[in-house]
Amino acid sequence: MSSKIEPNLLQKNYSVQGMSCASCASNIQNKLSNLNGVIVAEVNFPNKSLRVEFDSNVITEKDIQLKVKSLGYDLSKTIDINFISSINHNQENEWNKQYRKLKINTLSAIFLSIPIVIMSMFLHEAPVYSKWLQLILASIVLFVFGRSFFINAFKQTIHLSANMDSLVALSTGIAFFYSMFNTIYPTFLLSRGLTPHIYYEAAVVIISFILLGRTLEEKAKSKTSSAIRKLINLTPHEVTRIQNGVEKKIKLDEILISDKLLIKPGERIAVDGTIESGESFIDESAMSGESTPVKKKMGQKVFAGTLNQNGSFILVAEKLGADTNLGKIIKLVQEAQSSKAPVQKIVDKIALIFVPTILVISILTFIGWSLLGGEKYITQGLMAMITVLIIACPCALGLATPTAIMVGIGKGAEQGILIKNAEGLELIRKVDTIIFDKTGTLTIGKPEISNIIWTLKETSSEEISRYKSIIYEIEKKSEHPLASAIVDYFEKERDQKKENIKPVNVNEFNNIPGAGVSANFQNKNYVVGNKKILASRNINLVDVVDGKIIKEIESVNSSNKSIVYFADDNKVLAIIFISDQLKPSAKNAIAILKEMGITPYLLTGDNKNIAETIASELAINNYQAEVSPLEKFEFVRKLKQKNKIVAMVGDGINDSLALAEADVSIAMGKGSDIAIDVAQMTLLSSDLLKIPEAIKLSKKTVATIKQNLFWAFIYNILAVPIAAGILYPVWPIQINPMIAGATMAFSSVSVVLNSLRLKISL
Repeated sequence: MSSKIEPNLLQKNYSVQGMSCASCASNIQNKLSNLNGVIVAEVNFPNKSLRVEFDSNVITEKDIQLKVKSLGYDLSKTIDINFISSINHNQENEWNKQYRKLKINTLSAIFLSIPIVIMSMFLHEAPVYSKWLQLILASIVLFVFGRSFFINAFKQTIHLSANMDSLVALSTGIAFFYSMFNTIYPTFLLSRGLTPHIYYEAAVVIISFILLGRTLEEKAKSKTSSAIRKLINLTPHEVTRIQNGVEKKIKLDEILISDKLLIKPGERIAVDGTIESGESFIDESAMSGESTPVKKKMGQKVFAGTLNQNGSFILVAEKLGADTNLGKIIKLVQEAQSSKAPVQKIVDKIALIFVPTILVISILTFIGWSLLGGEKYITQGLMAMITVLIIACPCALGLATPTAIMVGIGKGAEQGILIKNAEGLELIRKVDTIIFDKTGTLTIGKPEISNIIWTLKETSSEEISRYKSIIYEIEKKSEHPLASAIVDYFEKERDQKKENIKPVNVNEFNNIPGAGVSANFQNKNYVVGNKKILASRNINLVDVVDGKIIKEIESVNSSNKSIVYFADDNKVLAIIFISDQLKPSAKNAIAILKEMGITPYLLTGDNKNIAETIASELAINNYQAEVSPLEKFEFVRKLKQKNKIVAMVGDGINDSLALAEADVSIAMGKGSDIAIDVAQMTLLSSDLLKIPEAIKLSKKTVATIKQNLFWAFIYNILAVPIAAGILYPVWPIQINPMIAGATMAFSSVSVVLNSLRLKISL
């Protein structure tokens, strides 16, 4: 009796080369999904990516690669996060090269098409040599600048498949060769009582318009690999390993579990581990999103991708590469970016049906004319076939979305909203739930002094200036993050000449861990720090501070502010309140979003008191505190499972995972590069009022796209049967390819003009 073999499920991500339209993606996806052993196959055409999940006991990775290759496409692996130190820039370089090539081909095709259109449309009585000149120019447009259509169509044909390139190649190819035949041998049709028309302009206009559409589409696409690469770049290429007391530089992939690594000031941490000796302030914004560095000492955990600010320490490596928190974030971002948007699936289905349908109709048209009309109508059948292919060329359909998107994106840029792909712009109008990070998103993201209370009523302005000079000099020597907020504040006052802050000589500077700092000025001791610094001087706040000030301190303790005390050996001289201020636009933005029927959420890595205060000030009913990046990701996923359309707004590296998982991702322009790269939209000014503006922009842009698609489909539904000759038995008039070319061009121009209306209406 044989035992059942348990499935060994693997998931792989690939870049796909050779896809030219949505039908290509659908074809690959359908063929792979039908393979035995493949669980999920998901092809994302805009990202040119494939995500496949399969049982390696049934089918191998090589089998999948060979199947895709047999369909006429090539696969290459995406960045392997298990080898974070090896970064491949070839993908981005290849994208830049292909985009430049496409742009040159488009501009060149348009440039050479202009004289052909002028000669064919306006110079009917031109000399005979004009036809030969059109032949030469059209040959260059089709077979030099538009050769990719014919090459891709040939690849599809030998694999018994078809896509929009097939349709373009057939329509333009037949129109060209028919015109070339009539140019070389015009007497063939003349002897049969027909006019030997030429349709070079139809062929070159089709090529030019579709090249333009693809150029616009490529321009709108984001470089999906850049976010992954920048996440990977958070880790250093080399580290210092300590072995038997000897320091040695090694590469990242040489690190082993339990290795002891020396982390120096200014270095990024390469692995997850525990500090064995030493201490330092660590910038953990990559993991927590909070801008304030955290003090780490012996026995505490540190994480890959975080930045060591000042001290040196030795850590013991515990997790490497893909197993680190950063590695997990990279993997999940990669998967989320490779997933397919629902709207793209609809486009795939339309494209998959459209191409073979038109091919079948064109063939049936020729057969129908030949069988019903006999030999006399074979020429008209051929012309009807060409007319169907030309008039049904998906130029208007292909331009319907990218032109509206490009106008919408351009208008958004004027308004300070950087929109990076069509999916985000299409989906944001449907958003019913929006999640905000706190630091740098709802707040400015930089600690600032909100108020200073001088506790002694008899303190003169001269004394205050002297005390500020002392605080300034002491804090300049401190390494604590809040000290920089105090230094910046006093420097600003000095520069604006609001205070006479002069250099003073302080000595005996001493750092008191967990409490603050102390120093001596003119034989008198001063301290700056938290409440513990007062306890170290046996100063009781209640005894030395007015009752009103005590109440204010108590209210601040439950808010999002930090308190710094300045005191001498006997009394508190000043109380400094430091906070991360709310952005001026935050309150109005939240109110407008709620009026639009959108539910706001606040997720922050800060403590509960701060989260509660911020949520209360902004009238946000739903909030969570002390949330990690992975918990943010899970929170977004759970909301999506409840059929919510979720937007995520963030600014930090820690937000990149949730941003990638959200239906719509919005980054702050002053945030991290990685958050901006992952996000579908970036608010260049970090003005939160731009979010409701983006929703309005989305609604109008999508309305325009629907109008474009409607008229493009109506055009094809009405024009194709007429071009095939369905009215000929009752009304003996047939559309010839010239009229078909003009009609096709007009439909495309109408789509572009309709899209341009957005500039006026927005």
